[in-house]
Amino acid sequence: MNEPAPSPRISTPFSDRLEIDVPLLCGAMYPCSNPELVAAASAAGAIGVIQPHSLVYVYGHDFRAGLRLIRELSGGRPVGLNVLVEKAAKAYENRMRHWVDIAIEEGVRFFVTALGDPEWVVNRAKEVGGVVYHDVTERRFAERALERGAEGLICVNSRAGGHAGGKSPAELYEELVDFGVPLICAGGIGTAAEYAQALQSGYAGVQMGTRFIASRECGSHPDYKAAIVKAKAADIVLTDRISGVPVAVIKTPYIEKVGTKAGWLGRRLLKGRRTKHMMRALYMLQSVWQLKRASLQGMNYKDYFQAGKSVEGIEAVESVAEIVERFASAARALDSAPVG
Repeated sequence: MNEPAPSPRISTPFSDRLEIDVPLLCGAMYPCSNPELVAAASAAGAIGVIQPHSLVYVYGHDFRAGLRLIRELSGGRPVGLNVLVEKAAKAYENRMRHWVDIAIEEGVRFFVTALGDPEWVVNRAKEVGGVVYHDVTERRFAERALERGAEGLICVNSRAGGHAGGKSPAELYEELVDFGVPLICAGGIGTAAEYAQALQSGYAGVQMGTRFIASRECGSHPDYKAAIVKAKAADIVLTDRISGVPVAVIKTPYIEKVGTKAGWLGRRLLKGRRTKHMMRALYMLQSVWQLKRASLQGMNYKDYFQAGKSVEGIEAVESVAEIVERFASAARALDSAPVG
């Protein structure tokens, strides 16, 4: 019996450069990026992005062994690596550099940088023909990343989960399009129609997180997935109790009880030039444990479920392959529709 012909690539500067069929990223998520989820996205023709702290500290894999597992599960399809380049302790930076070196040795050629200067990642990636895209929420961050050699931008908008931006997808696109580099829409895409429309509007791809948490391959607790399916856009609120800066989460009874604002002392210290980084570090140490606990152990802990406003269009927990195929089909149908 003849094998069915593969679906044609949805051609954009992003998908062509990475040689993937569908310009769709399963975004890196702490603590939700388990190997099976990342691999499933790549196997389906999109691209999964590895969150190294999730791989090592949540799911317990040796980093190199985890990469090899993902490669096996994905059938050798391309994957990406999330690299946080924020200024931190030297030991943290050394760990990230070590992980990037291992990833390159294991064949990873796509990197998504965030929270700082991506120059060292760009330089390392270019040695092997790799590609770096940088997370941005506004123009000044985009300018800096492109000056350092990033090839594209992950445009994090106001509808994203986690650390959301402040502008709508359309506003952010208009602000950044004149740079002439591929732009990836990150935030608010929960349906196939929204995905197709984002590509039609000029984005070279879409990054999704919340939609992929509500998938069968995601290792998060069923309570988390159920909360996403149940939630509407109005249920997404911003809290600064996790990291000291606004984070988008689902409004649960726990959130209603504890509120969304840091205490008065925390707010004061967050405003101080010398104390703000210390306070953010303290918040992050606390939130890493809370987010991991809630994601893996569910509503018994009533902690934080990060999610974006794309929850509005998520109606069921599905396989990653079903999600990618439905979204790709909608994009191909819209692209082939007659004009006028």
